[in-house]
Amino acid sequence: MQLIQMVSIFVLTTSLAACGAEPVDARQSADGSLPLVVVYKSPTCGCCVSWVGHMRSAGFAVEVRDTPDLGPIKAKTGVPAGQASCHTALVGQYFVEGHVPADDVRRLLSEQPEARGLTVPRMPQGSPGMEQGGISEPYDVLLVAKDGSTSVFAHHGD
Repeated sequence: MQLIQMVSIFVLTTSLAACGAEPVDARQSADGSLPLVVVYKSPTCGCCVSWVGHMRSAGFAVEVRDTPDLGPIKAKTGVPAGQASCHTALVGQYFVEGHVPADDVRRLLSEQPEARGLTVPRMPQGSPGMEQGGISEPYDVLLVAKDGSTSVFAHHGD
């Protein structure tokens, strides 16, 4: 593992511990190709449960950690103000905020950009976990750079 990645993991782990979140461990999917996804969500959020199902169906091992206050986790992981959604996941050295499709998470892990993570702000209808009777709206998955700026990582819908 590269030194920068090791330092990033240490800083993220230390930061999460300081806000009461447990560190992400090294468990992987059943075939060993994908890292564990740790999802922090409200105990009562049904769409978060649906997104977890989407990730599991895509082959990710997922651990759910229900927490009543996600604010400290979002702040410590670097989710920019105004870019939040209903749950925050950690995978590898990245956060995944909201209803990001599993294929985009796979691409993030494959490309390993210098970034904090991905976000789908709000809760767009038709995104994974937000399927509602075939209603769908276009949305962007944003890449959050180390400096907090964002750029479009993927576009879904028309």
